[in-house]
Amino acid sequence: MPWGRNAGQSRLLGKKAGHAPVRDCSLTAMNVESWADSPDLPTPQQPDRLCLESFWSEVETIRSDSEPDSSRRDSRQSEDGEQEELWLQDAGLSPLVNGEEEDVDKAVLLSTLTKTQAAAVQRRIDSFTCSLRKRNKTPARHVRDVFASPIAQSAVPETHNSEPDAHRNMESVTKTQRSAVSGQETQGLQMDEIFITDVAYCEQAAILLKQAKLPQNNSSQCRRDDGALPRVICPQCRLGVTRVLDLSQQDMKKVRQLALIDMTALCDLLGLEVKRHKTCKRKIPESCLFGVPLASLVESDQKIKPNTQIPLFLQTLLSFLEKKGLDSEGILRVPGSQSRIKVLQQMLENSFYSGSFSWDEVSPNDAAALLKKFIRELPAPLLTAEHLNTFSAVRDIADLKQKLHVLNLLVLLLPEPNRNTLKVLLEFLSKVVLSERRNRMNLWAVSTIMAPNLFLHKAVPSKLAVDGPEKGQAERAADIMRLLIRYQDLLWTVPNFLLSQVRKLNENSSRRYQFYDKRIKHLLRKIHTDSRDKPDKNSGEVREKIHIYQH
Repeated sequence: MPWGRNAGQSRLLGKKAGHAPVRDCSLTAMNVESWADSPDLPTPQQPDRLCLESFWSEVETIRSDSEPDSSRRDSRQSEDGEQEELWLQDAGLSPLVNGEEEDVDKAVLLSTLTKTQAAAVQRRIDSFTCSLRKRNKTPARHVRDVFASPIAQSAVPETHNSEPDAHRNMESVTKTQRSAVSGQETQGLQMDEIFITDVAYCEQAAILLKQAKLPQNNSSQCRRDDGALPRVICPQCRLGVTRVLDLSQQDMKKVRQLALIDMTALCDLLGLEVKRHKTCKRKIPESCLFGVPLASLVESDQKIKPNTQIPLFLQTLLSFLEKKGLDSEGILRVPGSQSRIKVLQQMLENSFYSGSFSWDEVSPNDAAALLKKFIRELPAPLLTAEHLNTFSAVRDIADLKQKLHVLNLLVLLLPEPNRNTLKVLLEFLSKVVLSERRNRMNLWAVSTIMAPNLFLHKAVPSKLAVDGPEKGQAERAADIMRLLIRYQDLLWTVPNFLLSQVRKLNENSSRRYQFYDKRIKHLLRKIHTDSRDKPDKNSGEVREKIHIYQH
């Protein structure tokens, strides 16, 4: 089935915004979605010398383009305890931090978590509590207190434990996988990878760790031994493949909260210590295009073209490159003229929105340089300051599917303007790779050129900028970029287990009203009881006043 959803599922999502569809998944020989089919030309197993030289040349270009005061970072690493506090807020568990009254939504959210996900939440709560004790502040509420509260008990009769189901689903898909690809090994073909989305990614890692099948992460195993990328097969569900754009904003908010919890649990199991950076406020330059936050660009462009999700300048620039640059040899790698680029940038700032700028005299190499400059000069990284270090840490994961699991969750966590912009950028880069016969730019070449532009940013410190031109650093950074380009369609899908958890949240939301009905009945019963005990109006007894506090 091609990318896209059938009419029935589209109507379901359109009429019932906020509710994830029920999915019935099974893997058969014909019922799969596949990614990373082999291109026409064989892909090199490793980046060649020219790719590596281009990588570090790009790094030097980024350094030279930095402002004189670029040593002052626009973000800072969160203080002790602040990491956990920000994490709990992003995960939708802020009442556990600030001691607010019990919230049914938070109790229901906790009830949908798997065993490994709940353990990750508890670790963050414990760490945050220890930090508060050091600062002599009121400790955060413990997860057990939430489940033991009357609200949690009345709203959620039982918590969700999917470990037995996870084992059964893993075993079922694994058996089907063996039968579906059994002929490949005998024919000497490269084995396909089965991408399971019915089981939480952290639970898959926990199961594999118990079975001692998960490779340990170290620098010598950061990529596949042969450097080749296999085809990835994903079991196709009855209702098709769910992509990010198929869900309502209400559902995507819940997906992002659950994705953050699952990604954190997965990183804990993989031994990845990720420190997030908090973006600080900075002065926005007086310009229309370069150095403007993506969200601001999209918001202003929507006044010109309603419902646009991508900055109009980026759309125009990519459209020009697709028409004029795909056949240009060394596109992206061959640098443009720095003097012409500065002139073009000023002309675009002054005349792009007026429509008087002409692209006729712009060379493809200069346009490609403008594209990279636009990405570099964003006030915050395209991959965000909060998650850039996690994206970079993916290079230290040994197993390919584990890398894709983390990348899939990270893509879901990106703000909408960043996620949409990254998608159109990757789509263009994929077209560049497909035109390799004419432009001499294979997947490794494109990845090594673009990796520094996405993973180096003046707002966030990076090891790539201080470790020197080491071959391994370049390969690992380019490897992440390579995965983003090759498996982009897979990474923009919403895993089935997240949809199931969102559906459970939506189904349990009605319990909130049942709970409020109980509280109202209890209050009315109390008022009725108190009224019978009140003294007669004509009596001289002093009445007692009842104060009702709204929580």
